Amino acid sequence: MNDINALYALWSEKATADADLVEELKQIEGKDDEILDRFYKNLEFGTAGLRGVIGAGTNRMNVYTVNQATQGLADYLNSEFQNPSVAIAYDSRIKSDVFSKSAASVLAANGIKVYIYPELVPTPMLSYAVRYYKCSSGIILTASHNPAKYNGYKCYDPNGYQMTDEAAAKTYDFIQKVDMFDGAKTVDFDEAVKAGKIEYIPQEVVESFYDEVLKARVNEGVCEKADLSVIYTPLNGTGNKHVRAILKKIGIENVRVVKEQELPDGNFPTCPFPNPEIKQVFECAIEMTKDEKADLIVATDPDCDRVGIAVLDEGEYKLMSGNEVGIMLTEYILSSLKEQGRLPKNPIVVKTIVTSQLVSEIAKSYGAETADLLTGFKYIGELITNLEKVNETDRFIVGMEESYGYLRGAHARDKDAVVASMLICEMAAYYKSKGISLYNQMQSIYEKYGMFLNSLLNFNFEGAAGMQKMSDMMTALRNNPPKAIAGEEVLTVSDYYTHTCTDTKTGNVSEITLPKSNVLSYKLPGGSGVIVRPSGTEPKIKIYITAVAKNRALAEEKTKAISADIEKIMGI
Repeated sequence: MNDINALYALWSEKATADADLVEELKQIEGKDDEILDRFYKNLEFGTAGLRGVIGAGTNRMNVYTVNQATQGLADYLNSEFQNPSVAIAYDSRIKSDVFSKSAASVLAANGIKVYIYPELVPTPMLSYAVRYYKCSSGIILTASHNPAKYNGYKCYDPNGYQMTDEAAAKTYDFIQKVDMFDGAKTVDFDEAVKAGKIEYIPQEVVESFYDEVLKARVNEGVCEKADLSVIYTPLNGTGNKHVRAILKKIGIENVRVVKEQELPDGNFPTCPFPNPEIKQVFECAIEMTKDEKADLIVATDPDCDRVGIAVLDEGEYKLMSGNEVGIMLTEYILSSLKEQGRLPKNPIVVKTIVTSQLVSEIAKSYGAETADLLTGFKYIGELITNLEKVNETDRFIVGMEESYGYLRGAHARDKDAVVASMLICEMAAYYKSKGISLYNQMQSIYEKYGMFLNSLLNFNFEGAAGMQKMSDMMTALRNNPPKAIAGEEVLTVSDYYTHTCTDTKTGNVSEITLPKSNVLSYKLPGGSGVIVRPSGTEPKIKIYITAVAKNRALAEEKTKAISADIEKIMGI
């Protein structure tokens, strides 16, 4: 504790750039637990960035941890690139604007040209700007859908997807050499703008992004005729202007916006967890339907890279899962392109290993290949980039992950809720013109291909003790893999960390060729299975359950049994 108290004393002396930090440090004086939590470790530069609670200390998001990371990034870029440049964007979170300007000032002081959006924008627009300006890297200040107390800092590579593990490791090595208080060079932001070292990104780049998004349409003209009614909520984030602009451009005029969640507000007053996976974020929107029904409710998360929907069925609104939206988009896009004679040669649908296998079944029925990649949209971005290198981006039909992230088009290399919102509304308009609701369309897909019920269990582990418990659980599972789950024999055990897939009957081991990742997967008979992984961005373990059965009732029964047993096996 002595070292930690010394760190606290140092911060109390030197952390004077932000009045909020000065006040916070005063308030925790003499409170050992509070001090320990802020200083027991440094925020880790993992999955290409930082994420943490906003506040004072080495284990917090503040101007000092942001500047330290940015100086490390600057040193990395100057060692790897001639005349490097960086695009910067930020979302509606507390201090995102402050952190973005601080990062820009550090980069400018290191001779790196900065292009920064003049106001908050969706994450995919950062990906777009990196490619538009041919930047060496990109930074976005966001904590996506985390609660209000969090913020984050994500780095991108020149291709417009999140930095690769190799580049992130090199950047981290440079960061570790930077003194928290004296190591970061900085210049005055406004002076750097005047000198042309920092340049604001103009509206023409935003319009160019819209033009690229519009190219992803599948049935142009269908929205103008369908009279689709939509309620939209940006959840106090970045989607408000951009999703509304794109819906207007495709001819959807009847869009009502949830007033309480319309304007940027990092406190997220009506939704403490601003995550479109959670039913609560739809409550305000559903309340609006008491006066006038809408065909569709659309919610984008604060940085507008993920989207969730609720659909009207017999007077009630039903939330569609991220898997279901991905399944419907796959069927809609492939069937429409086939009908129009526009399916490219060797089409590819891309998904993560934890996204529904039903996507693969649909793709196969249209002669499309499915690429199964690790969780993390950068892997999807990497695949698109590899297609681009051989002039085959037209083969990319759609990419998705079950956590409500989708992309169609090669304009961005990250999930994009602007293009996804557009396609979902177009899809709803298309089926409405045929007298079919999205809910009924989903049931039709299950009838056609079979019932694949996907469930996700989340278990939070806060603080240092929680991180250790997560690590211990994964080690125990790895050392003692279950032979059966819910009375069903485990057929294969896949360990994505050791790159091995073991057939439990024969003992044969095959190689997994994907990058190393702390993921364990158990395949059960009939297509059912369980995947366990710690989150790369949050202190939680995620358990993905697939139950394949003849109908929903049987699939739900199987899901309950699998859930109960895997929790017992893991000691949760």
